Amino acid sequence: MKTHFKTIVVSDIHLGTKGSKAKEIARFLKLYSCENLILNGDIIDGWQLKKSGSWKRKHTRFFNRMLKMIEQDNTRVYYLRGNHDDFLDQILPLQIGNLSIQQDMIYESCGKKYFITHGDMFDSVTTHLRWIAYLGDIGYTFLLWLNRQVNYYRRKKGLPYYSLSQYIKGKVKTAVSYIDSYEEELARFAHSKGCDGIICGHIHKAENRMIDGICYLNSGDWVESMSALAEDHEGNWQLIYYNEIDFKSKESKVVVPEPINLAEDTYKIVAFNSLGTDLKKYTLKGSS
Repeated sequence: MKTHFKTIVVSDIHLGTKGSKAKEIARFLKLYSCENLILNGDIIDGWQLKKSGSWKRKHTRFFNRMLKMIEQDNTRVYYLRGNHDDFLDQILPLQIGNLSIQQDMIYESCGKKYFITHGDMFDSVTTHLRWIAYLGDIGYTFLLWLNRQVNYYRRKKGLPYYSLSQYIKGKVKTAVSYIDSYEEELARFAHSKGCDGIICGHIHKAENRMIDGICYLNSGDWVESMSALAEDHEGNWQLIYYNEIDFKSKESKVVVPEPINLAEDTYKIVAFNSLGTDLKKYTLKGSS
């Protein structure tokens, strides 16, 4: 029997790239049903598709799963624009039945208000120095390629998935400083908008914590961490991580995981654990 949530948020799937875990997220969404599915940016990687990316059948299957959720569970889907799928700017905003494509949104639930955005507008690199962002994207693509080679040999030895890129980012002090600044900036923005929390993606670092009284939530990604945010009907948010080993055994559990310390030499694997610019306003009101 499926676990039912009020809202599920995923981001940074990067469909069209080799690193995208398209099969995994399609399997993940089969296990859950929800009233609202929020696709928080970088779902399709237009940058890579323009260069060396390619569209596979498994990428289409993700959208097939999304359409089944709309048809079978009457799920409302909100697709928010990210920097890698900025081609959506040409059609924003667009409403087709239960599917809404938009820039960002206000989400109200259980007496609390959250601002939901991909988060790239708070990144000075992608906003003002686009050429550096493209250069960084090339380096990140190489790192993901190297990550696949490492995990190929790890699988042959029966070892679990290891995120080399997450480990390297955790070791680089400038990256840690950037992430801290990014999170604090979004928290301040949410406070200025009179919101109780902010929900974002973009930096591929899943998080659920309080920053100066603001609930900061980041859904992570489906290239490395394979994580999602889920809200129950009491308004409680949790992080859920996917692990293929536990998926094959059809086991799942909901616990609050310990924080992942990327500065350590080991990378903790959590399996199915729960744990600007001119901004357009869209409001999604949930039941209190």
